[in-house]
Amino acid sequence: MTTLPHRILGALDRFNAAHPWDHNAHYHRWILRRLPRRFDRALDVGSGSGDLARLLATRAREVHAVDSDPVLTARAVAATPETVPVTFTVADAPEGLPAGPYDVLTCVAVLHHLPLGEALRAFRRQLAPGGTLVVVGCARARSVGDHALGAASVPLNAAVGWYRNRGRTGQPPLSMTAVTRPPERDFAEIAREARRTLPGAHLRRRLFWRYTLVWRAEG
Repeated sequence: MTTLPHRILGALDRFNAAHPWDHNAHYHRWILRRLPRRFDRALDVGSGSGDLARLLATRAREVHAVDSDPVLTARAVAATPETVPVTFTVADAPEGLPAGPYDVLTCVAVLHHLPLGEALRAFRRQLAPGGTLVVVGCARARSVGDHALGAASVPLNAAVGWYRNRGRTGQPPLSMTAVTRPPERDFAEIAREARRTLPGAHLRRRLFWRYTLVWRAEG
C-alpha cells in the first residue's frame, strides 16, 4: 500500500520533471561575483554545454573548457559563436587538463565524479599565483544540516521550476543532458580534504543540494 508521504514525493517528482531547471546554472552568476572584473586565462573543468565557459569569456582573454563527453562537447562548440574566445577540449580530468597556469579555474557539479584529493591537487597546480578556484559541488546528505537544507530546497525547487517555466510544461535544457551519478562523499569529508590540500579554502553548504568552495592561491 502506498503511503501518503510516498504519494506526495511521487507527485513532486512528476511536477519537477514537467518543470525542469538547471540547479548548476543557478550558481553561475554567483561564481562570477567571486572573480575579478577582468582576467587573462580561465579553465572550466567539466564544461558540459559550455554555458559557464561562455560567461567566463565575457571577462577573460581566453577560456579553456574541458569535458569527457564528446557528444555534449560538440554541441557546446556548435552553440558558441566563433568570436567568443573559448576552446573546447574532450579530455578526462584531472590527468587530461590543458597546461596552465590559469587565473581562474571553475568546476561545477563534476568534482564528485573525480578522485577528490588528486583533482584538488591538480587544480592547485594549474592556478597562477593569486588565481581563484571556485567549485560548486554535490555531496551526500548525512548530517542534520544536510537534511535540513535538502528539506528546505524541496518546495523552493518546485517554486523556481514553476516560475522559470512560466507555469508551462518544459523540456530539460542541454546542460541537463549530461550523465550524472550520486555523490559518495559527504560535505564533512570533502571539507576535510579540501582544507588539507587547499589551506584557507572557504566551503559552505547551499540550497538545491549543492555546496561551494572558494580558494585563492598565494600571490
